[in-house]
Amino acid sequence: MQADVVVLGAGIVGISVALHLQKRGRSTILLDRRGAAEETSYGNAGLIQKEGVYPYGFPHDFGALLRYGLNRTIDAHYHPSALLDLAPFLWRYWQHSRPARHAEIAKRYATLIAHCVEEHDALAAEADATQFFKRNGWFRVFRTKEALDLRLAEAERWHKEFGLAYRALDAAALKAEEPHLAPVLVGGLHWTEPTTCNDPHGLAVAYLRRFEALGGRYVQGNAATLEVEGTGWRLTTAQGPLSAGAAVVAMGPWSDMVTRSLGYNLPLAVKRGYHMHYRAAGEATLNHPVLDTERGYFLVPMARGIRLTTGAEFARRDGMKTPVQLNRAEPIAREFFPLGERLDNEPWMGSRPCTPDMMPIIGKAPRHRNLWFSFGHAHHGLTLGPVTGRMIAEMVTGETPFVDPTPFRVDRF
Repeated sequence: MQADVVVLGAGIVGISVALHLQKRGRSTILLDRRGAAEETSYGNAGLIQKEGVYPYGFPHDFGALLRYGLNRTIDAHYHPSALLDLAPFLWRYWQHSRPARHAEIAKRYATLIAHCVEEHDALAAEADATQFFKRNGWFRVFRTKEALDLRLAEAERWHKEFGLAYRALDAAALKAEEPHLAPVLVGGLHWTEPTTCNDPHGLAVAYLRRFEALGGRYVQGNAATLEVEGTGWRLTTAQGPLSAGAAVVAMGPWSDMVTRSLGYNLPLAVKRGYHMHYRAAGEATLNHPVLDTERGYFLVPMARGIRLTTGAEFARRDGMKTPVQLNRAEPIAREFFPLGERLDNEPWMGSRPCTPDMMPIIGKAPRHRNLWFSFGHAHHGLTLGPVTGRMIAEMVTGETPFVDPTPFRVDRF
């Protein structure tokens, strides 16, 4: 097999890269060891986060650090055996999360986030996939007035700095919007601009089908076999050897399997997360994704049922599955919203690829010709897939990228 470009990794980012390349007339092969979007892109809260200008940072207040240190929370959990390995990453992550540095990062990160909804809309229209979207935003709800006031003040600052739209909800307004939530809430914050997706896996597969309709090919193979061949690349697939003029590494948390073998020591770590689906009990309905802020879990209406998602688990990427956060969250969530029986045989787990400065790696590899990196999107892979896909395709084809890629370059570390 031969192609102009091979894209390694068929999550939402890799699929978007491949689709944008194929649209620009580059014969493209998309390669993964599994089926498309069956890893990290399969399970998330389904948010295309137009409001997500501040990537998720490491907390700096003493109360949060103490809670996390006790390792009993829903929003964060860690494997003690992995802490020694993770310590260098966590130290740099903590440094980049300092308020002044975090604010600088947000200004750069916002250049990506600003385009997330419109770029998804463009691909979804081409892929006949708009049925996966809802346009009513998501809710952050609060049990205490102190937490509500803090987050509303933050939202107002973001509105002034980035133009983000939001709505403040008192208890009565929140009850009118979500009548089946328990009456323990003092109010909420409604982010009105994000798009929500009721089946992230289905959306990614729809984009893949569009890629194939344009002449792209999806094959299974081992990305770790990537090696230089003249001015291009060669690797092994289930259908035989593959040669390509250029390669794009978009393997999410597994990207270092390729980058390390090529001599790049990039600070990539993972935050693992879990989900479970439930039937809504009786006639109960959930109209928006809802974050129970003080407890640290999401409830999201999905095509399969109500999805309960957890926060971050700091562990080795391939460490044993430990869904303790899900087990902590479920009884609280059942009191919060009338959940019925579980719909999945076991909890799903995925790994988010993270960098210490919370920004993805997007751009040309500095020491190899015709090699490009596109990974490290952390919590915003779904949000930024099409934005990143367009940027990489424009760089590969020699166009001027519609977003300045400089802040996301590989050699910033």
